[in-house]
Amino acid sequence: MNAPTILQTGPVFPDAARDAFASHYPEVPHKLTHALGAHPLMELEALARLAEGLPAASVEYNASDQPIGVEGKPAPTGIPIGETIRQIETTRSWAVLKNVEQDPAYAALLSELLAEIRPAIESRTGRMLKTQAFVFVTSAGGVTPYHFDPEHNILMQVRGSKVMTQFSAGDPTFAPDEVHETYHTGGGRELKWREELLSGGREFPLGPGEALYVPVMAPHFVRNGPEPSVSLSITWRSEWSFAEADARAFNGLLRRCGLKPKPPGRWPDRNRIKATGWRIARELGL
Repeated sequence: MNAPTILQTGPVFPDAARDAFASHYPEVPHKLTHALGAHPLMELEALARLAEGLPAASVEYNASDQPIGVEGKPAPTGIPIGETIRQIETTRSWAVLKNVEQDPAYAALLSELLAEIRPAIESRTGRMLKTQAFVFVTSAGGVTPYHFDPEHNILMQVRGSKVMTQFSAGDPTFAPDEVHETYHTGGGRELKWREELLSGGREFPLGPGEALYVPVMAPHFVRNGPEPSVSLSITWRSEWSFAEADARAFNGLLRRCGLKPKPPGRWPDRNRIKATGWRIARELGL
């Protein structure tokens, strides 16, 4: 896809949103507003063409009527990805386009959005690393099952509505330490769901022009509203998030040796010793 770069005439995140982000980042989930609007790169036809041009590994899609908890990844619907997106009103599907920054126009959009909040990010967690963007296209009523993600994430709602139910990051009630350890050594990000967990969640309704900050590894699931939805996630990693991930992986190694390690500390703990231990172990092929 060779869509032109779209330059904003003003900031997408207004002053109040940037102030709120700066006061809550990196550990407190919170809603923001944005002025991305009906951006040409977020139109269904543009997204369908993008999806058709991305590598197969960068496109994931399945039926939208999933339970909150799933074992492994659901199977694809068999409907081609372009048709899935163009006909999202009737295909009863959920699709994610991963690493859309592989396309120059979307890379430019990601860069412009992150530039607006870069000062608040780097003053807390240092240089932004591994910046990425993901687009979610979902039919009415679709569900994104219970899972966690390793990135700092702002989910921007562009079209339609959804409700994200989010749970405390780092709390083993919602994501056991062993699951973290498995994930950071190559396992899946899906989590086991139990109905009794629901009371510990916090609902964040999102409509067009609203966004939500999701802390690193905060468990969550999403229910789509009564019409198709398009959302853009802008994400980044930090030295802290990588150290937390490496410390989790090192704990997995310790657990395999019969020990019961303490979980890594959340921000502002740096987890340097365990992170270094995992990096050495990885170099040694352990």
